Amino acid sequence: MKTVSRLALAAIFLLFVAAGGMATAQGMQVAFGSAAEESDLPVEVTAQNLDVDQNDGTAVFTGDVRVGQGQMRLAAPRVLVVYLADGSGIARLEATGGVTLVSGEDAAEAAEADYNVETGMIEMTGDVLLVQGPAALTSDRMIVDTVAGTARMTGRVNTVLQSEARQ
Repeated sequence: MKTVSRLALAAIFLLFVAAGGMATAQGMQVAFGSAAEESDLPVEVTAQNLDVDQNDGTAVFTGDVRVGQGQMRLAAPRVLVVYLADGSGIARLEATGGVTLVSGEDAAEAAEADYNVETGMIEMTGDVLLVQGPAALTSDRMIVDTVAGTARMTGRVNTVLQSEARQ
């Protein structure tokens, strides 16, 4: 009897999703950005304040920080820049305090973001919201591959799927 009940619940859930209901999952891959980004493009940073630490090879930008690289834009109250060991460029950026990431028509928000400039991977964590046109997805974590133009959302992924008749 329990097997029949589980099958019935699964069927109802699938019908609900197919009819445009809410979908919740543990992991989901989506496109991100209008085109693949080039991680070797220059990174431009503007902010109200800058503190540089030559000893550990870091810089902290604070106050309305804006970061741009190609078509991608990132905004946050605080961004830590970690330079490569040889000082020839940027290894990674750590944005905190509420982060907005925009690439093409896609926009994402999260509490924090860690951008590995060398690999082009961005990890966004903490109440992630991804908006793509009329679609919105939420999750605990999103990994953006700027080179491939994709993102993977994990940790209680939630979205509303619309049937074609409603779009």
